[in-house]
Amino acid sequence: MAKAVRNDPTFEDSRDFVQSLARGLSVLRAFDAEHTRLGLADIASRTKMSRAAARRLVMTLEHLGYVRNAGREYVLSPSVLELGFGYLGSLNLTDLAQPLLEDLARAVNQSSSMAVLEGQSIVYVLRVPGRRIMSVTLGVGARLPAFSASMGRVLLSGLDEPALDQWLTECRPTKHTSYTVTDTQRLRRIVDEVRHQGYAYVEQELELGLCSLAVPVHNADGRIATAINVSMPYHPDASREAIRTILPQLKLTASAIETCMPSHRLPAVSA
Repeated sequence: MAKAVRNDPTFEDSRDFVQSLARGLSVLRAFDAEHTRLGLADIASRTKMSRAAARRLVMTLEHLGYVRNAGREYVLSPSVLELGFGYLGSLNLTDLAQPLLEDLARAVNQSSSMAVLEGQSIVYVLRVPGRRIMSVTLGVGARLPAFSASMGRVLLSGLDEPALDQWLTECRPTKHTSYTVTDTQRLRRIVDEVRHQGYAYVEQELELGLCSLAVPVHNADGRIATAINVSMPYHPDASREAIRTILPQLKLTASAIETCMPSHRLPAVSA
């Protein structure tokens, strides 16, 4: 059987077309940002059906919990969101975050990435390249040591105290540059500070000339699920500029990712 396409008018004349389903969905689509409350006459007019047919459909949708009565008018109920969660749940986190990170990278004119914590490393799950400022090429699946990466420190700040203690016990920091922090007690203080301020800034610890600013992405329970960052070249005023101009953009992007994801798609990060 040929696959039905949404814009194929001939399908509506076939035996496979369920008119009552199409009409019920048209009632839901009658509501939008400009028409949040509709009476039966309005619904009938916007869906091009009789008032009697509109009434039956509205009563059915009300029984199912998708619309509710508001005096002489009707409004959509929160249950209608369930219709979209199936689609959102089928998407990977990176599918939803990709356009948001692309917008971020474009806005700040730098590269942007997303990573998760796996053991002693962070693993890149999404990367939008910008200006080439690292000597190594990073892509999806690339790993960096968590202790010296801004996203790593953000992800570590999401661990509870016993898990962080265990992580630091197993950590074997090595110096990448003369600026790399390798003392585990100092690393703990840094992670505590990241937890308190809500972001991590790392300057030339992974590679000379490279700075990075990262923020967490939380799940519905408020726990850190992943981290996103922006990488930038070092200059004497890099930290102040990053906090002033890039941090607000990063936070907005993280918030947008949190908002568009159903809670079951954002498991909390683990070591």
